[in-house]
Amino acid sequence: MTALTQPYLSDIEAPSRAEVDALPGLTLLEFGTTWCGHCRAAQPALAQALANHAPLRHIKVEDGPGRALGRSFRVKLWPTLVLLRDGHEVARLVRPTQAADIAAALNTA
Repeated sequence: MTALTQPYLSDIEAPSRAEVDALPGLTLLEFGTTWCGHCRAAQPALAQALANHAPLRHIKVEDGPGRALGRSFRVKLWPTLVLLRDGHEVARLVRPTQAADIAAALNTA
């Protein structure tokens, strides 16, 4: 499943913060919604960056007021990409538009 077709997980489906913190290896959390224009616009760049990068866990989380996981990461704008290594944040991008910017963040991990 590509970044373009992967669904956002609802608050009920999304992992808890404790589960995310325990994930081994690289994980990309993408916070946003299906109706967000910025989120939709970022999908081609995200898909391109992920296609040129070694496999990693990519979790799309539907965000909004009162959503626990997004609040725990202090997400304010969509999309917000949080790159984790072994549960620790190593990079963050807010409203990315360029595949090169996303790829650079992925390469820092």
